[in-house]
Amino acid sequence: MKKILSFLRYKYLLRELVIRDIKIKYKRSVLGIIWSVLNPLLTMTVISIVFSQIFKFQIENFPVYLLSGLVIFNFLSEATNIAMRSILDNAQLLKKVYIPKYIFPLAKTLSSSANLFFSLLALLLIVLGTGVEINLITFLFPIPLIYTLIFVIGLSLILSSFVVFFRDIEHLYGVLLTAWMYLTPIIYPIEIIPQRFMLIIKINPLYYFVTYMREIILYHNLPSLKLNLICSGYALLTLVIGLYTFYKLQDKFILYI
Repeated sequence: MKKILSFLRYKYLLRELVIRDIKIKYKRSVLGIIWSVLNPLLTMTVISIVFSQIFKFQIENFPVYLLSGLVIFNFLSEATNIAMRSILDNAQLLKKVYIPKYIFPLAKTLSSSANLFFSLLALLLIVLGTGVEINLITFLFPIPLIYTLIFVIGLSLILSSFVVFFRDIEHLYGVLLTAWMYLTPIIYPIEIIPQRFMLIIKINPLYYFVTYMREIILYHNLPSLKLNLICSGYALLTLVIGLYTFYKLQDKFILYI
């Protein structure tokens, strides 16, 4: 209860930090938030040109298949990258006044969620442009995004904790993200993966979040209870680990920032 009251006390600060981050992101940008729509569209166009001919027989409606996966991955990549440095970047403030430290990685994650919204507009344009049907199941799209958001908050808490003590994590994480993308069926169909490597795919949380998104956006299937349990399990487990890790390490941050 004490932690909840503390969170409610600082909710206005959290809101201001999120608004600040969004404004800073688009400061002095001519196109502003339009870039959040253009960026996934341009990325999708380039990748589609390169890979659509390779996978045109395996993947129906490749642009929607691709972008529904990119939306999830790009959100995770952007949010965790900027949240990872949130404690370090606010070191001077933390030394002067008391502010719950978790506010900073949480604010970075939520500001990236605002950018995710604009990326969804790009996905909607592609869905409409390619003639993919929109029905009642399509409107379940917030569910995989909520699973992903919870997972990303947990991962951001873990990363922002460890990077205070081990700065090399910043560089290692960039390599890990590249590997993570290629180990997730975003560009390619899962059918091309040899059976002996399927275990690597099946323990990948992103695989399930992306699959959930495609089930409702592209295939109009109601996701199974098993898929919901797996997604919620990964999301909640990561959040719990993140909260525990952050809580255990936060008192030592001031000695290293």
